[in-house]
Amino acid sequence: MAIWNLLWLYILILYVNNGRMEASHKVYPQFQSLSAVNIRQLHHTAFHFQPPKNWINDPNGPMYYNGIYHIFYQYNPKGAVWGNIVWGHSVSKDLISWKELEPAICPSKHFDIDGAWSGSTTILPSNKPIILYTGVDYNGIQTQNYAVPANLSDPYLRKWIKPGNNPLIDPENGVNATAFRDPSTAWWLNGRWRVLVGSERNSRGIAYLYRSRDFIHWTKAKHPFHSAPNTGMWECPDFYPVSLSSKEGLDPSYMGKHVKHVLKVSLDDARYDYYTLGTYLTNEDKYVPDNASVDGWAGLRYDYGNFYASKTFFDPAKRRRILWGWVNESDFTRDDVKKGWAGIQAIPRIVWLDTNQRQLKQWPVEELNTLRGENVKMSHLKLEKGHHIEIQGITAAQADIDVTFYIPSLDKAEEFNPSWEDAQRLCANKGSKVEGGVGPFGLLTLASKNLEEYTAVFFRVFKTSKKHVVLLCSDARSSSLEDGIYKPSFAGFVDVDFADKKLSLRSLIDHSVVESFGGGGKTCITSRVYPTLAVLDNAHLYAFNNGDETIIVKNLNAWSMNKAKMT
Repeated sequence: MAIWNLLWLYILILYVNNGRMEASHKVYPQFQSLSAVNIRQLHHTAFHFQPPKNWINDPNGPMYYNGIYHIFYQYNPKGAVWGNIVWGHSVSKDLISWKELEPAICPSKHFDIDGAWSGSTTILPSNKPIILYTGVDYNGIQTQNYAVPANLSDPYLRKWIKPGNNPLIDPENGVNATAFRDPSTAWWLNGRWRVLVGSERNSRGIAYLYRSRDFIHWTKAKHPFHSAPNTGMWECPDFYPVSLSSKEGLDPSYMGKHVKHVLKVSLDDARYDYYTLGTYLTNEDKYVPDNASVDGWAGLRYDYGNFYASKTFFDPAKRRRILWGWVNESDFTRDDVKKGWAGIQAIPRIVWLDTNQRQLKQWPVEELNTLRGENVKMSHLKLEKGHHIEIQGITAAQADIDVTFYIPSLDKAEEFNPSWEDAQRLCANKGSKVEGGVGPFGLLTLASKNLEEYTAVFFRVFKTSKKHVVLLCSDARSSSLEDGIYKPSFAGFVDVDFADKKLSLRSLIDHSVVESFGGGGKTCITSRVYPTLAVLDNAHLYAFNNGDETIIVKNLNAWSMNKAKMT
């Protein structure tokens, strides 16, 4: 066996040096290989990435390589719940239409026989991609392994090889061997590659740092790259630079004076993604969040809804950083299995630093606009208290809506109680039916004709002695007449300047998912819903206002969306 390890070591040296949640680990043994029926077409998405059946979760190591976008993802080819996990693999030229390929990685070796879990891709010198991923052995021990393309001349990189010198990184003494996973994209600094691995010890979330000169021999840093108490397991760590002055994305190895760094972790206990902005102390190989950037449950989130185990990558073709996220099923039950509901991936988004330098902003990739069809425009419409206006002329179950609201006066805004720190709880207490001063106003998406069902996406404005506070809600509590399914209200605060008294909202509606972007992408919320009446041609879309202050729909653009190609 030693001679084969040496041979693989030699092969990887040549490869590298030429030219230089898992997301949900709850196991349902009785369902793992239960064949899933095709998803009910009423709820199957048209332009989100989704297989025809079976379970998917984390987007693993998306990348751009030789003109092709690749997305890898955790996939169960045998059933509709988590289990039998392989690395699904699909390719695209535009991030919207996708071709499914055979799995890139399947459990087959002693180090990954019980699971080929999440990881990342890195483009090595001489334009050579490599996958780092977590393997789980029979004893549940998690190690970091690698795979390389079998044939670099294949434009789709269909086949991947696991060299015999795996695993590359074993959990050392002091490392929780059953909570040691999801290696990040590597970056290059001062003659060494660096990679993060998520972990947890005594409820402290940890991102361990490993260094290597050759991508083969890895050494653990003496101190964690970053950690925080009472945050639990840190899954899917992601670390990257953002420009202080431009929306352009940066290569992960870019270091300069005019950047901040982002550290994102997926909190296994919370099932949400949180990020901080901060400084990378390169001399110490440590990350320090800004004073205003909080670790853990009170911190910033990419998305305040069903969104988890996300991953970004740098797109060198268009100089942008692209974010993928899993629209997770937070309450995946036996009933869901019977219906064959599969997970989906959120629309890929560009991500950049807001000009206030306190948070990130996100927006759907421009390629999505190519699916736009019939267009309806509305402007200067008054929404009096209690009014709702139907937006007709588009397919309301499959649409893209971009609207700007104007608020003539903020005098009627309700007083904000400082104890209302939890946006989600505030939205639950003050939903779309609860009348207010300024708001609630926004959209009733996936609505039935008589409003027995709808998912409300709306703003509510409060005031303090110093400023106004804006709440964005995506409330699914009225989304379905079906009992026993998860119908939460999601919410986040929107940090906006009210000098022009305007609020913008864009919502992507796709049968069973509503992705919303408030304040130009400052606050994003994704809701997964399962209406029974508001489906297909029976779905409606309304603009509404239940606040005392009259709201003006200054501009509204709505498009029917065509179906993306998934082959």
